[in-house]
Amino acid sequence: MHALLNFAEYIVQGLLDLILWAVIAYAILSWLVAFNVVNLRNNFVWQVSRFLEAVSRPLLRPFQRLLPNLGGMDFSPILLFLVIGGVQRFLIPAFFGFLHGLVGGGPGNVI
Repeated sequence: MHALLNFAEYIVQGLLDLILWAVIAYAILSWLVAFNVVNLRNNFVWQVSRFLEAVSRPLLRPFQRLLPNLGGMDFSPILLFLVIGGVQRFLIPAFFGFLHGLVGGGPGNVI
């Protein structure tokens, strides 16, 4: 049972890491489009842009509502990084530690 919990924790941490990388890629791509380095008329760039926007926008929108308009500067990714980092560092280990305790001891106790 501990192996399944360890695997679940690994998957959750990995998904959060993927979300962070998707938001970073979305921010970089939006800058490249804004400065006309890449063109959204290119089909591949457009598809990548739509995918990254579909992943990132729903996560960034609550932070964008929370922050005031700062003249074109969007600091919502920074807040998202802080929240996800806090979840990864504090909440996930505490949650899975609690689950390990429920199934009989710490993660080192293999039954």
